[in-house]
Amino acid sequence: MRGKVTLQEIADAAGVSKFAVSRALSGKPGVSEETRAVLVKLAAQMGYFRNHPKTTGVEPRDTDAGEWSGTVLVLFPNIRHQNRESRYWGPVFEGISERLNGKGMNMLTLTEPSTEDMFSLLNPEAIRGIITVGSISTSILLNIYRMSIPVVMVDHWDAAFLSDTVFTDNRTCMSELMRNVLCRGYTRFQFVGNIDDAHSFYERWEAFRSTLELGGIDLKQNGALLHMGAQKLAEELDKLTEDELPEMFVCVNDVTAGQVVDALKQKGIDVPRRCGVTGFDDTSEQMPIYATVRVDKELLGMRAVDQLLWRITNPDSPVEKKLLHAELVVREGYAPRLSQGNDDHEHPISTIKYS
Repeated sequence: MRGKVTLQEIADAAGVSKFAVSRALSGKPGVSEETRAVLVKLAAQMGYFRNHPKTTGVEPRDTDAGEWSGTVLVLFPNIRHQNRESRYWGPVFEGISERLNGKGMNMLTLTEPSTEDMFSLLNPEAIRGIITVGSISTSILLNIYRMSIPVVMVDHWDAAFLSDTVFTDNRTCMSELMRNVLCRGYTRFQFVGNIDDAHSFYERWEAFRSTLELGGIDLKQNGALLHMGAQKLAEELDKLTEDELPEMFVCVNDVTAGQVVDALKQKGIDVPRRCGVTGFDDTSEQMPIYATVRVDKELLGMRAVDQLLWRITNPDSPVEKKLLHAELVVREGYAPRLSQGNDDHEHPISTIKYS
């Protein structure tokens, strides 16, 4: 019977170094994404994953380092800004990597999985669990479902695939941001961002809308601002007349906030004196935005690993949704003028912590 396939054998077959194979299969930097994909596929074809099965039996509930073994598959599709260079997604990935390393577990990363053949090359017995990062297509999730492996999704939800999820508490955080804005007397708003891109974006939109409703504020939302990318967004903002400009643009994240700021400045609008802008995620510090929400991105990744390990030992427990609180960051110096006037005094940045 043939022994286990080694990293050196994969390296020899691919004509690369053993170091490159190790980095590729562990999801660590040092090889290009194209090379990583080739090496992962070659390793699967050679039977590497089939010859490295997960241990059987129930793991101890005290999951300190040294008590876990095996490989966790991290599914991280490289779509839009969803990659390790992102100021949002990069730290999430690092949090996953750090926690798995601390538990003594291996990590296999797939960035561009094929729904047709990639999963068929992976032996479910070789994978302890799967963590998906960001938006994942329903077709890929259904392929995962057929593998019968514990799954935790980070910042994503799909009605066709129920699993444990880890999210920022988007609704609470956005509601807190909006209550702060309403207390300052602002009443004219526009929500900006493609709410179809991510479940988190839709949750933030819902919280924005419901907070205004509870505050008795009428919302005259430009529906086009909820379903478009950066280029069309700039075109739509350019159409707004002086009377149609709100006091505050509330954006789904800091990336969108930056696009709004740029578009308004190109239109000759003074930001933030004439129009204020808020963001979410705290990924851009050098912008004149009034408020954002500082998400602990590494912690999102770490808690996903914790939840996966818990799920492995509790396979029959109901699906759970973990919510992580965040910090509301308010920059008083970037508050727009109210229609009846506003003072020009700038205050230092204040940080409000949720409890």
